[in-house]
Amino acid sequence: MRAASVTGYLSPVLLALFLAGCSSEDSEQPVAELITADDETSASAASPAAEESFEATSKPAASAADCQPTQPDMLGPYYVPGAPARNSVDTGYVMSGEVLSAEGCEPIPGAQIEVWLAGPWDDYDDAHRATMLAGEQGEYRSQSNFPGPYENRPPHIHVGATAPGFRELITQYYPEAGQTEATFDLVLEPL
Repeated sequence: MRAASVTGYLSPVLLALFLAGCSSEDSEQPVAELITADDETSASAASPAAEESFEATSKPAASAADCQPTQPDMLGPYYVPGAPARNSVDTGYVMSGEVLSAEGCEPIPGAQIEVWLAGPWDDYDDAHRATMLAGEQGEYRSQSNFPGPYENRPPHIHVGATAPGFRELITQYYPEAGQTEATFDLVLEPL
């Protein structure tokens, strides 16, 4: 079915959704280009506001809403500064993500990330502490054991992140039972 035969009946937003549904997965032609010069009268009926609405819905999912600052959480009594530079303290669980700015969702290369967690025997020790730097795109990866139980708290991994020009972040990640990996982005607030 050609777009011109239905454009008179649909609002511009519904038209965009309709065209997206009609285009085949094999088509390399973007949805916006499916409205051709033959459809000039239908296309001219769309207002500038409708075009902006269409453009907003056709952009990638990353937005300011995706870059809300990571919620802080308590430091806890077992933080020890100066953890060894490494990204692996054990095996069985991988936490990775990006360090991003809350302003503009830009990566923060070279941000310092610290992790500390209870070992498999319910204790915090130097063997389960690490410091690492985010890569060029703000990426990081930390390998550890699944956090051991500690008193009556749910399993958790303490995470700290610092970077020049940003507020220090102290938070915790709470993996679910049976999980072996997770993505945990750290979104820092500019000063």
